[in-house]
Amino acid sequence: MTFRTRFAPSPTGPLHLGHAYSAIVAHDMARAAGGEFLLRMEDTDLQRSKPEWDAAIIEDLTWLGLGWDGPILRQSEHLSDYNRYLETFENMGLLYPCYCSRADIRAALSAPQEGVSHDLYPGTCKSRSMESRKPGDALRLHLDRALDCLDGQNVVFQETGQAHRGTHHLDPQRALQEIGDVVLCRKGEEIIAYFLASALDDVHQGITHVVRGEDLFDFTQLQVLLLTLLGLPVPVYHHHRLIRDDAGKRLAKRDDARAISKYRAEGATPQDIRRMVGLY
Repeated sequence: MTFRTRFAPSPTGPLHLGHAYSAIVAHDMARAAGGEFLLRMEDTDLQRSKPEWDAAIIEDLTWLGLGWDGPILRQSEHLSDYNRYLETFENMGLLYPCYCSRADIRAALSAPQEGVSHDLYPGTCKSRSMESRKPGDALRLHLDRALDCLDGQNVVFQETGQAHRGTHHLDPQRALQEIGDVVLCRKGEEIIAYFLASALDDVHQGITHVVRGEDLFDFTQLQVLLLTLLGLPVPVYHHHRLIRDDAGKRLAKRDDARAISKYRAEGATPQDIRRMVGLY
């Protein structure tokens, strides 16, 4: 099996040192294995994604000396392709409409609940049927039913990253406490949630190894669950360390001071970037 991985940025801002590290690690792993490195633009956020950031990402990656195999996949050009997977979940009875805003959810969770994440949906709309869906409603995964659909099937994935290396199994009870009924289709837009679109595109592109930052490790069990429900193959995952600022915080797009374009303008070389992120 050919090793195939990808770098999948969102074109909503400049690439910073953390992005560069992730792209270089994925690229170098693919080349060392004699495999393929793909580029995908995860631009389902149509309001924040901009063509100029798309072009800037390509320019930065090219300057870094990272070449990719095949055409660039842009999720915004395939939004309608995701609907059939939502229809599959609907036919399985695993979706329900939700009119709750983020403020509604925060209010419902205002009283402390031991062992429950503050981001966990409290189930306000859980009893609603799909027939009651109205314009503007989001679609949520009915996690209890989803777990029942597994009928004892083992949900498992392999992790090769240093911090989490090994075989991981989905614990249904922990899933109910940590995942909850997530939104699969965003309110007011027929746009699939990014974590589902990303997992589906990994399958579509034949990705064998997902290489990304360890901050996304907790999303993995959800993505693997969704792929298993759909009967789709599960890739191997490799979550690498993060590049942090002087205060120990993960770099974000707002960290323009660490943008690759800024270092380029100041005369840095691609080798300098590799040294900055600890690859030399």
